[in-house]
Amino acid sequence: MQKIIKFLVRKIPRPILIKFSYMFSKLVSFFYKGENYQCPICQQKFRKFLPYGNKGIDNRLCPSCLSLERHRLIWLFLEKKTDFFTKKARFLHIAPEQPFLNRFKQLSNLEYITADLESPIADVKLDIQNMPFGENEFDIVMANHVLEHIPDENKAFSEIYRILKNGGWCILQVPLDPNKSETYEDKSITSPKMREIHFGQYDHLRLYGLDYPEKIKKAGFSVETIDLISELSIELAHYYRLDFSEKIYWAKKI
Repeated sequence: MQKIIKFLVRKIPRPILIKFSYMFSKLVSFFYKGENYQCPICQQKFRKFLPYGNKGIDNRLCPSCLSLERHRLIWLFLEKKTDFFTKKARFLHIAPEQPFLNRFKQLSNLEYITADLESPIADVKLDIQNMPFGENEFDIVMANHVLEHIPDENKAFSEIYRILKNGGWCILQVPLDPNKSETYEDKSITSPKMREIHFGQYDHLRLYGLDYPEKIKKAGFSVETIDLISELSIELAHYYRLDFSEKIYWAKKI
Protein backbone atom coordinates (compact mmCIF):
# COMPACT_ATOMS: atom_id res chain seq x y z
CA MET A 1 0.00 0.00 0.00
CA GLN A 2 2.88 2.33 0.82
CA LYS A 3 4.36 1.99 -2.69
CA ILE A 4 0.96 2.40 -4.36
CA ILE A 5 0.12 5.64 -2.56
CA LYS A 6 3.63 7.00 -3.07
CA PHE A 7 3.26 6.37 -6.82
CA LEU A 8 -0.21 7.95 -6.97
CA VAL A 9 0.83 11.11 -5.13
CA ARG A 10 3.91 11.56 -7.33
CA LYS A 11 2.44 10.70 -10.72
CA ILE A 12 -1.30 11.43 -10.80
CA PRO A 13 -2.51 15.05 -11.23
CA ARG A 14 -4.30 16.44 -8.17
CA PRO A 15 -7.74 16.92 -9.83
CA ILE A 16 -7.79 13.23 -10.83
CA LEU A 17 -6.69 12.14 -7.35
CA ILE A 18 -9.50 14.18 -5.82
CA LYS A 19 -12.07 12.73 -8.21
CA PHE A 20 -11.27 9.10 -7.41
CA SER A 21 -10.24 9.37 -3.75
CA TYR A 22 -13.73 8.76 -2.35
CA MET A 23 -14.00 5.48 -4.24
CA PHE A 24 -10.55 4.51 -3.00
CA SER A 25 -11.49 5.16 0.65
CA LYS A 26 -14.60 3.01 0.38
CA LEU A 27 -12.53 0.13 -0.95
CA VAL A 28 -9.76 0.17 1.66
CA SER A 29 -11.30 1.48 4.92
CA PHE A 30 -12.89 -1.87 5.83
CA PHE A 31 -9.50 -3.60 5.87
CA TYR A 32 -8.05 -1.08 8.33
CA LYS A 33 -10.75 -1.30 11.00
CA GLY A 34 -9.44 -1.61 14.56
CA GLU A 35 -9.11 0.19 17.88
CA ASN A 36 -5.59 1.66 17.90
CA TYR A 37 -6.38 5.09 16.42
CA GLN A 38 -9.38 7.34 15.89
CA CYS A 39 -10.05 10.17 13.47
CA PRO A 40 -11.75 13.06 15.35
CA ILE A 41 -13.43 14.22 12.14
CA CYS A 42 -15.30 11.09 11.04
CA GLN A 43 -15.04 9.38 14.46
CA GLN A 44 -14.01 6.10 12.84
CA LYS A 45 -11.46 3.82 14.55
CA PHE A 46 -8.67 1.88 12.84
CA ARG A 47 -5.78 -0.45 13.59
CA LYS A 48 -3.63 2.03 11.65
CA PHE A 49 -3.95 4.85 9.15
CA LEU A 50 -2.81 4.77 5.52
CA PRO A 51 0.62 5.98 4.36
CA TYR A 52 0.71 9.29 2.50
CA GLY A 53 2.99 11.82 0.83
CA ASN A 54 5.64 11.72 -1.86
CA LYS A 55 7.78 9.66 0.52
CA GLY A 56 4.92 7.34 1.47
CA ILE A 57 5.25 7.99 5.21
CA ASP A 58 3.22 5.41 7.15
CA ASN A 59 0.17 5.90 9.40
CA ARG A 60 -0.98 9.34 8.24
CA LEU A 61 -4.16 9.26 6.13
CA CYS A 62 -7.54 8.36 7.63
CA PRO A 63 -8.88 5.42 5.57
CA SER A 64 -12.45 6.70 5.88
CA CYS A 65 -12.58 10.50 5.44
CA LEU A 66 -9.03 10.88 4.06
CA SER A 67 -7.95 13.38 6.71
CA LEU A 68 -4.28 14.08 7.36
CA GLU A 69 -2.66 15.35 10.56
CA ARG A 70 -3.34 18.98 9.63
CA HIS A 71 -7.03 18.36 8.97
CA ARG A 72 -7.53 16.60 12.28
CA LEU A 73 -5.75 19.41 14.14
CA ILE A 74 -7.83 22.10 12.40
CA TRP A 75 -11.05 20.23 13.23
CA LEU A 76 -10.10 20.08 16.91
CA PHE A 77 -9.15 23.77 16.82
CA LEU A 78 -12.50 24.74 15.30
CA GLU A 79 -14.32 22.70 17.95
CA LYS A 80 -12.35 23.87 20.96
CA LYS A 81 -11.36 27.46 20.17
CA THR A 82 -14.01 28.96 17.88
CA ASP A 83 -17.76 29.30 17.35
CA PHE A 84 -17.37 28.01 13.79
CA PHE A 85 -20.04 25.32 14.17
CA THR A 86 -22.71 27.60 15.65
CA LYS A 87 -22.31 31.26 14.61
CA LYS A 88 -23.76 32.45 11.31
CA ALA A 89 -20.95 33.29 8.92
CA ARG A 90 -20.04 33.64 5.26
CA PHE A 91 -17.16 31.24 4.75
CA LEU A 92 -14.75 30.93 1.81
CA HIS A 93 -12.85 27.65 1.66
CA ILE A 94 -9.97 27.83 -0.83
CA ALA A 95 -8.71 24.46 -2.10
CA PRO A 96 -11.48 22.56 -0.26
CA GLU A 97 -10.38 19.31 1.34
CA GLN A 98 -12.44 16.13 1.20
CA PRO A 99 -12.50 15.48 4.97
CA PHE A 100 -14.23 18.84 5.45
CA LEU A 101 -16.31 19.39 2.34
CA ASN A 102 -19.55 17.51 3.01
CA ARG A 103 -19.41 18.17 6.76
CA PHE A 104 -19.13 21.92 6.23
CA LYS A 105 -21.92 21.85 3.63
CA GLN A 106 -24.25 20.36 6.24
CA LEU A 107 -23.75 23.24 8.70
CA SER A 108 -26.86 25.41 8.54
CA ASN A 109 -25.10 28.38 10.16
CA LEU A 110 -22.65 28.76 7.26
CA GLU A 111 -22.96 30.29 3.83
CA TYR A 112 -20.29 28.01 2.46
CA ILE A 113 -18.41 28.82 -0.76
CA THR A 114 -15.54 26.71 -2.11
CA ALA A 115 -12.94 27.92 -4.57
CA ASP A 116 -9.85 26.64 -6.36
CA LEU A 117 -7.89 27.10 -9.57
CA GLU A 118 -8.24 23.44 -10.65
CA SER A 119 -10.17 21.33 -8.13
CA PRO A 120 -13.22 19.52 -9.57
CA ILE A 121 -15.04 19.82 -6.22
CA ALA A 122 -14.83 23.64 -5.96
CA ASP A 123 -17.78 25.97 -6.63
CA VAL A 124 -15.72 28.87 -8.01
CA LYS A 125 -12.61 28.73 -10.19
CA LEU A 126 -10.18 31.47 -9.16
CA ASP A 127 -6.60 32.58 -8.66
CA ILE A 128 -5.99 33.43 -5.00
CA GLN A 129 -3.75 36.30 -6.17
CA ASN A 130 -6.72 38.02 -7.86
CA MET A 131 -10.07 36.90 -6.46
CA PRO A 132 -13.43 37.88 -8.01
CA PHE A 133 -14.97 39.07 -4.73
CA GLY A 134 -15.66 42.49 -3.31
CA GLU A 135 -14.10 43.97 -0.21
CA ASN A 136 -15.30 42.80 3.22
CA GLU A 137 -17.40 39.89 1.88
CA PHE A 138 -16.41 37.03 4.19
CA ASP A 139 -16.36 36.34 7.91
CA ILE A 140 -13.97 33.38 7.58
CA VAL A 141 -11.43 32.27 4.99
CA MET A 142 -9.54 28.98 5.05
CA ALA A 143 -6.64 28.10 2.74
CA ASN A 144 -4.56 25.16 3.94
CA HIS A 145 -1.32 24.16 2.21
CA VAL A 146 -2.00 26.61 -0.61
CA LEU A 147 0.47 29.47 -0.23
CA GLU A 148 3.54 27.33 -0.88
CA HIS A 149 2.18 26.88 -4.43
CA ILE A 150 1.57 30.58 -5.10
CA PRO A 151 4.12 32.65 -7.08
CA ASP A 152 3.35 35.92 -5.25
CA GLU A 153 2.43 35.10 -1.66
CA ASN A 154 2.10 38.79 -0.78
CA LYS A 155 -0.65 39.26 -3.37
CA ALA A 156 -2.46 36.25 -1.88
CA PHE A 157 -2.18 37.63 1.67
CA SER A 158 -3.41 41.01 0.43
CA GLU A 159 -6.39 39.51 -1.38
CA ILE A 160 -7.45 37.46 1.65
CA TYR A 161 -7.19 40.56 3.82
CA ARG A 162 -9.25 42.56 1.30
CA ILE A 163 -12.19 40.15 1.09
CA LEU A 164 -12.38 39.55 4.86
CA LYS A 165 -14.74 41.67 6.94
CA ASN A 166 -13.33 43.69 9.81
CA GLY A 167 -13.24 41.28 12.73
CA GLY A 168 -13.11 38.32 10.35
CA TRP A 169 -10.53 35.58 10.66
CA CYS A 170 -8.68 33.04 8.60
CA ILE A 171 -6.63 29.86 8.88
CA LEU A 172 -3.70 29.72 6.46
CA GLN A 173 -1.70 26.62 7.31
CA VAL A 174 1.46 25.83 5.31
CA PRO A 175 4.14 23.12 5.37
CA LEU A 176 6.64 24.56 7.83
CA ASP A 177 10.10 23.42 8.87
CA PRO A 178 10.43 24.21 12.61
CA ASN A 179 14.21 23.95 12.26
CA LYS A 180 14.38 26.89 9.84
CA SER A 181 14.28 30.40 11.29
CA GLU A 182 13.53 31.92 7.88
CA THR A 183 11.53 30.86 4.87
CA TYR A 184 13.68 29.40 2.11
CA GLU A 185 12.90 30.51 -1.45
CA ASP A 186 14.98 30.47 -4.61
CA LYS A 187 13.23 31.50 -7.83
CA SER A 188 16.00 29.97 -9.94
CA ILE A 189 14.86 26.50 -8.84
CA THR A 190 12.24 25.58 -11.42
CA SER A 191 12.45 21.87 -12.19
CA PRO A 192 10.03 19.55 -10.36
CA LYS A 193 12.90 17.31 -9.25
CA MET A 194 14.91 20.16 -7.72
CA ARG A 195 11.83 21.69 -6.12
CA GLU A 196 11.17 18.41 -4.38
CA ILE A 197 14.75 18.32 -3.12
CA HIS A 198 14.77 21.91 -1.91
CA PHE A 199 11.15 22.60 -0.94
CA GLY A 200 9.79 19.13 -0.14
CA GLN A 201 7.41 18.67 -3.08
CA TYR A 202 7.67 19.00 -6.85
CA ASP A 203 5.14 21.85 -7.08
CA HIS A 204 6.18 23.85 -4.00
CA LEU A 205 7.80 27.24 -4.59
CA ARG A 206 9.24 27.76 -1.10
CA LEU A 207 9.73 26.09 2.28
CA TYR A 208 8.34 28.12 5.15
CA GLY A 209 10.23 28.66 8.38
CA LEU A 210 9.49 30.13 11.79
CA ASP A 211 9.14 33.62 10.29
CA TYR A 212 5.81 32.59 8.75
CA PRO A 213 3.58 34.38 11.32
CA GLU A 214 5.49 37.61 10.62
CA LYS A 215 4.68 37.26 6.92
CA ILE A 216 0.97 37.15 7.79
CA LYS A 217 1.31 40.18 10.09
CA LYS A 218 2.92 42.24 7.32
CA ALA A 219 -0.35 41.93 5.37
CA GLY A 220 -2.16 43.68 8.22
CA PHE A 221 -3.45 40.75 10.24
CA SER A 222 -3.02 40.10 13.92
CA VAL A 223 -1.79 36.55 14.45
CA GLU A 224 -2.22 34.24 17.43
CA THR A 225 -0.11 31.09 17.49
CA ILE A 226 -2.17 28.24 18.96
CA ASP A 227 -0.27 25.23 20.29
CA LEU A 228 -3.35 23.07 20.64
CA ILE A 229 -1.46 19.80 20.96
CA SER A 230 0.15 21.02 24.20
CA GLU A 231 -3.36 21.22 25.67
CA LEU A 232 -4.06 17.56 24.87
CA SER A 233 -2.60 14.55 26.60
CA ILE A 234 0.25 12.86 24.75
CA GLU A 235 -1.87 9.71 24.59
CA LEU A 236 -4.78 11.53 22.92
CA ALA A 237 -2.50 13.27 20.41
CA HIS A 238 -1.06 9.87 19.46
CA TYR A 239 -4.55 8.35 19.31
CA TYR A 240 -5.64 11.04 16.82
CA ARG A 241 -2.35 10.77 14.89
CA LEU A 242 -1.45 14.46 15.14
CA ASP A 243 1.82 16.13 14.17
CA PHE A 244 3.38 17.27 17.46
CA SER A 245 5.30 20.10 15.76
CA GLU A 246 2.30 21.74 14.08
CA LYS A 247 0.66 24.88 15.41
CA ILE A 248 -2.37 26.83 14.23
CA TYR A 249 -1.78 30.39 13.02
CA TRP A 250 -5.07 32.16 13.72
CA ALA A 251 -5.07 35.39 11.72
CA LYS A 252 -7.63 38.14 12.31
CA LYS A 253 -8.48 41.32 10.43
CA ILE A 254 -8.70 44.16 12.92
